[in-house]
Amino acid sequence: MPQFVRNDIMSLVGEAPEHDLAESLGPDLLLGELLGGDSGWQETRLGYGTPAGAPALRSVIADLHGVDEGDVVVTIGGMHALFLLGYILCGNGEQAVITTPAFPPARDVLVSVGARLRTLPLGFDDRYRLDPKELAGLLSPATRLVSLASPHNPSGVATPRATLAELLSAMSTHCPEAFLLVDETYRCAVYGDDPIAPSAATMSPRVVVTGSLSKCHGAPGVRVGWAITRDAQLREQLVLGKFGSVIANSAVDEMLAQRVLQRADDIVGARRLRLGAGLARTTAWAERHAALVEWVRPDAGALCCIRLRPDVFDAGGVARFHVELARRHARVGDGSWFGDQARVFRLGFGLPEPDRLDVALDVLTDALHRARLTAA
Repeated sequence: MPQFVRNDIMSLVGEAPEHDLAESLGPDLLLGELLGGDSGWQETRLGYGTPAGAPALRSVIADLHGVDEGDVVVTIGGMHALFLLGYILCGNGEQAVITTPAFPPARDVLVSVGARLRTLPLGFDDRYRLDPKELAGLLSPATRLVSLASPHNPSGVATPRATLAELLSAMSTHCPEAFLLVDETYRCAVYGDDPIAPSAATMSPRVVVTGSLSKCHGAPGVRVGWAITRDAQLREQLVLGKFGSVIANSAVDEMLAQRVLQRADDIVGARRLRLGAGLARTTAWAERHAALVEWVRPDAGALCCIRLRPDVFDAGGVARFHVELARRHARVGDGSWFGDQARVFRLGFGLPEPDRLDVALDVLTDALHRARLTAA
């Protein structure tokens, strides 16, 4: 009997086309940028790590979130954290509340562990803004987990701290035993000199924050993520769950992760400049082609949502657009991957070099015009 859900977003970890506007991250960090001529890696012991994660690594993660080292559990990527939380809190068929559209594995992992899902749709016309009163209407005494991402994937829209506070207040009334999961994978991926929002980790003991090195730091190949909780019982379950499934992280990955985070200001700082330039190019492109597309400006991340105008493209035109893209060796993140409308797509502007981004956006424009002309 199949336990896991298939989603075509998995194609992103396959062979990439020439013009890749589907990715949600920036360029990969090179190992030489971390190690250089430093031979300290030769002293890394290749034995078992601790189930909670290397103390030095947990300390760095804690400092970046304003919490204590003991609040941090290191996981094998952010998805491992999401899986453990889903299994611990909803693995016996408990109720979970999630918004949609959403990063497919974040939703699918809850389905896979047997959670009973209640879903709140977020709309393009509402700029993917979460209404805490609407979400509160889905809460019940059976709710054990409310799962959000801020900034949101696929839109890059962040949930304001005041909204999270209002939601926590509603949870304390309707489901006091539930936890609010805030995936902060894109929190530090802001644009240029924009300020980084504070972590939600300090807001309440009922908040769990997850993150990883994948999106802001350019190191998805270093399989390190984390869960942060100030609830001692949940933290113990996370450590036990990690030990019972994978025992510990790779010592090499933990060593590399520590170096990445110790240099986070430099690494993220350079990428923020690139993201700012990519956002500026995307903004100009969307404004030039407002007769064909609409868009939602993101708050952070290397991604945004674009919608083919309903008054220009019917369902057939939307399908032809994706065919035209494939013919031009290009792709975007299909909205159906995330549970959104087919005419919406995620555009990733952080991966291509700036000049290649311009070329890719020109390819996108050509596909739009071709799909429209064919419709006419």
